[in-house]
Amino acid sequence: MPLDRRIQSLFGIDLPILQAPMAGAQVSAMTIAVSEAGGLGALPGAQLTAETMRAELSLIRQRTAKPINLNFFCHTPPAPDAAREQRWRERLGPYYRELGIDPAAPIPSANRAPFDASFAAIVEEFRPEVVSFHFGLPEAALLTRVKATGAKVISSATTADEARWLEDHGADAIIAQGVEAGGHRGIFLTEDVGNQPGLFALLPQVVDAVDVPVIAAGGIADARGIVAAFALGASAVQIGTAYLFTPEATITPMHREALRQAKDDGTALTNLFTGRPARGLVNRLMREAGPLSELAPAFPTAGGALAPLKAKAEAAGSGDFSSLWSGQAAALGREMGAGDLTRTLWSETLERLRMA
Repeated sequence: MPLDRRIQSLFGIDLPILQAPMAGAQVSAMTIAVSEAGGLGALPGAQLTAETMRAELSLIRQRTAKPINLNFFCHTPPAPDAAREQRWRERLGPYYRELGIDPAAPIPSANRAPFDASFAAIVEEFRPEVVSFHFGLPEAALLTRVKATGAKVISSATTADEARWLEDHGADAIIAQGVEAGGHRGIFLTEDVGNQPGLFALLPQVVDAVDVPVIAAGGIADARGIVAAFALGASAVQIGTAYLFTPEATITPMHREALRQAKDDGTALTNLFTGRPARGLVNRLMREAGPLSELAPAFPTAGGALAPLKAKAEAAGSGDFSSLWSGQAAALGREMGAGDLTRTLWSETLERLRMA
């Protein structure tokens, strides 16, 4: 099967393997390891301050000259909704009392900053080879600043219509994100997640819908998934959950153990932790309050009221109130370094292609 090398040429990478940016689950160590191995390492910016991002990027540039992907969310912050926040706090009240937390205590604000002029300035300063976005694309003026640095722009599409929109608005490549994928859905043209397609239905339709190269994401954790994605027209794959098994992942011990015990039917889409649909391992909160609830405040504010519960439970060794992000293929994960995983995935893919 001849391989489409457009992504390798576009990004200047050796292997058509992208590490998914995973906010809260990794920092620069994973980025460096994957890029040094020949793939495209990513640094997620959604939970980083400008100062922290600069520090991480400085470290990356010191340790690798290979291309990297700098990722941002581009959501619109919601208007304050005190009534909805109060209803959410009342729903969580029994858990507060159970864990000995004052339900009326002030709650921290959720930390997921959208792409803005200050982040555009960081792109201009560090000039990452690829800049990726989740939830569509930023406003035209900001996107123009990003493209002026020479960065290639990519974003996630969960439907063929979203893929067309991204191409029409300047994306250089598109990530086809199947419903199997862990973490936040990239959905942005609708709020309905009930009819989101799986990757193997989505991918060939996106490939047919656009002229730019397409990156497959969702449920890919080994060479079998990579070869299948190539057969359906992908130019590259983006892998997230498999990298959570690496020592470079900064997840909690509870999250790591839950991944080790994961099964194919052990995840669900939930909006409880942030206010937007995201796939994670089912835990107590998801079973009892969701997994999807109209009470959860708009993204990203839902996480504020959960923060005291998460902190108290995690201190006791429990992930009952934590966002245990994971895709549906977690059971295929292997514990090895991020660089070794990247090289192993590609060597096994080449072997399968030779056997085909």
